[in-house]
Amino acid sequence: MRTLKRFEEYLAEGIARKESPDRQRAASLRKESDRKMRSLKQNLKKVGVDEDNANDYAEYCYDTLLLLIRAKLHAEGYSTAGRGAHEAEVAYLRNLSIAEADIRFLDQLRYFRNGILYYGKELDITYAKQVITFTKKMQPQLKKLLGDLP
Repeated sequence: MRTLKRFEEYLAEGIARKESPDRQRAASLRKESDRKMRSLKQNLKKVGVDEDNANDYAEYCYDTLLLLIRAKLHAEGYSTAGRGAHEAEVAYLRNLSIAEADIRFLDQLRYFRNGILYYGKELDITYAKQVITFTKKMQPQLKKLLGDLP
């Protein structure tokens, strides 16, 4: 896993771009993140975590958090695209004064999620539970950063 660069480096490389703020898109992304969080909680209550769904929960949690980060980016007038876009989005958390340990954990989750999607990586129940706990902690924190978006 590579060291996460500063968000400004992704801007310089063109992976992140400055544009006009898009509060409507930001609100839509926040709404989708909320929907995913509700669904996550329902599934946890009904099914729980086991070896068959550990990867699913990790992906779901990652998506829930990344949607909020993207919402903040769009609200502030940024977008990302291409190879390294997810890294840039995670790196943006430094600009929001998120704790470095939380940024590292999310970057690790980004790396593992990539492994699930492209390399057949299987996560264990213990890690999936850590990811769920992390998501329940970070989701309200990220939502708060979005302020008054609907």
